Amino acid sequence: MHKIQLENVRIYTNHGCLLEEDLIGSEYRVDLQITADLSKSAQTDELLDTVDYVSLHAIIVEEMAVRSKLLEHVAQRILNRIFKEESLVEKAEVKVAKINPPIGGDVQSVVVIMSQERIESK
Repeated sequence: MHKIQLENVRIYTNHGCLLEEDLIGSEYRVDLQITADLSKSAQTDELLDTVDYVSLHAIIVEEMAVRSKLLEHVAQRILNRIFKEESLVEKAEVKVAKINPPIGGDVQSVVVIMSQERIESK
């Protein structure tokens, strides 16, 4: 198995439980790592034989644009879309970080990390 990573995808959006977070918004960072068999695309040099990282980026951006109260909810939506739309992906891990979270302290970020593996259909 092989991996593709998208690192430090920066997005400004409005997630959170507080009204201020909805009105003001904040900065987020998303990191994604997928595991897939990339041996065919390594031989053919064809985009159709691989997991298109442009598609992965679009999934992140689109799901981050949908407001959620919890980072866990956003992360799960990203994972769901990846497994629905990218048939070569066997495993995915997503990290969603809220930069400077409003938690009453000097904290650089809060990060939710979720991973999922494709379930084989029998």
